[in-house]
Amino acid sequence: MYKQVFDPVSNSLGLSAIFAALPLVVLFVLLGGFKVKAHWAGLAALATALVVGIAVYGMPAGQAFDSGAEGATFGLFPIMWIVFNAIWIYNLTVESGQFAVLRRSFGSISTDQRIQAIIVAFSFGALLEALAGFGTPVAITSVMLIALGFKPLKAAAVALVANTAPVAFGAIAIPIITLGETSELPKDTLGAMVGRQTPFLALIVPLVLVFMVDGRRGVRQAWPAAAVGGTAFAVGQFVCSNYISVELTDIVASLASVAALVALLRIWQPREPLAADEAAAPAGGRPAIAGAATRDTDLEQRVQEAEEPGPAATLHEEVDERRTRDTPGQVLAAYAPYLIIIAVFAIAQIGPVKSWLDGTVKEFDWPGLNVVTPDGEAPKSATFTFNYLPAAGTLLLISGLLTMAVLRIRPGLAIRVYGGTLNQLKWATLTVMSVLALAYVMNQSGQTTTLALWLAGAGSVFAFLSSIIGWIGVSLTGSDTSSNALFGALQVKAAANAGLSDVLMASANSSGGVLGKMISPQNLAIGAAAVGLAGREGDLFRKVVGWSLALLLMMCILVTLQSTSILSWMVP
Repeated sequence: MYKQVFDPVSNSLGLSAIFAALPLVVLFVLLGGFKVKAHWAGLAALATALVVGIAVYGMPAGQAFDSGAEGATFGLFPIMWIVFNAIWIYNLTVESGQFAVLRRSFGSISTDQRIQAIIVAFSFGALLEALAGFGTPVAITSVMLIALGFKPLKAAAVALVANTAPVAFGAIAIPIITLGETSELPKDTLGAMVGRQTPFLALIVPLVLVFMVDGRRGVRQAWPAAAVGGTAFAVGQFVCSNYISVELTDIVASLASVAALVALLRIWQPREPLAADEAAAPAGGRPAIAGAATRDTDLEQRVQEAEEPGPAATLHEEVDERRTRDTPGQVLAAYAPYLIIIAVFAIAQIGPVKSWLDGTVKEFDWPGLNVVTPDGEAPKSATFTFNYLPAAGTLLLISGLLTMAVLRIRPGLAIRVYGGTLNQLKWATLTVMSVLALAYVMNQSGQTTTLALWLAGAGSVFAFLSSIIGWIGVSLTGSDTSSNALFGALQVKAAANAGLSDVLMASANSSGGVLGKMISPQNLAIGAAAVGLAGREGDLFRKVVGWSLALLLMMCILVTLQSTSILSWMVP
């Protein structure tokens, strides 16, 4: 048995924190400083965590490696299981030609790239986050932006920054539900508190996206769209999380945002619309996802260069896009995969169906692990949950099978597309598995708790640092759910020691955590792979890390004010 210890170095929490931070330092220095590919940086950080866990914390080598194996398995299922099937559905729409229709539909709302960034990356991405989460919005919206004419690096960066405000309520509010379980606080109360924090991000993020696309000129010319889209989302998120349903929060907010933008664009348009980037195509002429055309001017040449009948046929269809007028039936078919996803996930939440699905969940202690906390209890992470039917990835697979039927896609083609999807995501898969292995080794050896306890020792200043703990958790694991599982109970204990609100501190873990999503190695890997820039995760990291830190500072200030008499009335 391994009993966790949080101050193994001279019984000093501060000295122990130096060693506990080494894996994170290795990860981010290699990724951001030396431009090492994410999967190699993740493996190097994992090796560092194993050495620290075994040599400094005294964790038996066998258990340390078993912890890493459990984390890697969790990275494969359920996380990459979700991404595999989400990207597969997208690729099916490309092969069937429906994605071209969807692209024209979004393009018909506005030809201005600044507005397209808000509608696609922020509003539509929030809907995808509500339904699936775990990197799905970044993977899908980034390639949609490329298809609308964005440069690959810009498309991925915009998709990453946009995937912030909705994350706390993503995947049918799984992060909030998990936070409630680990902190032993009511999920509805936690959801209401988070719903009084993340809407402030929703007000700002659309403006950030406009700035990323077109700088200060974009903010001057397109701020009404950013203001309307962000305000509608913020109001929808606040109202739904506080008065309707925590689980439906992002669905309501995203639909409200899209509806508000469509209504605005009927009476207002930017004075100088920003057209598609002229040099949108990545190196090699085509993005990683087959058929995701980047611009119309080179379509004829790419048709001639295409070697396989399938992509060539798709490109021939794109040549005629400017002369094509889609019928209502064609537009409905293009939106069908996403309508199917909404329907499948909604049905899965119906009482009897949800109960039946939950009854299929299998839980078991991970073989070889015998870890206990200083209180003598086994950490929850030592129990592996195999939710093969209710998992979001399985529901997406079902949605994909229904999409095949609706779009009349042959099984042989669907299988080939799935194989291509797996090949496309191979390096992203290795990155996610290595980073989750790192998270589990750090968590189960005690390194993660050492860092959190060290920060929690700041007393009343902890109100400012609370969001940073969540940010560290998400930047490491790529998941607000995982961060809440790691630090939810710790935030409550630290709040009690510091005389702060337990609801506020636990919620700050989730709200601050969402801002680490854009710099997490797994999301960087997913975004880079989706737009054909695998290996350039470091470039993406440098594009978004400044925004992550700036928005985190804003959240830290907000939570600090909510912990004082100035804004304490906002705490339920």
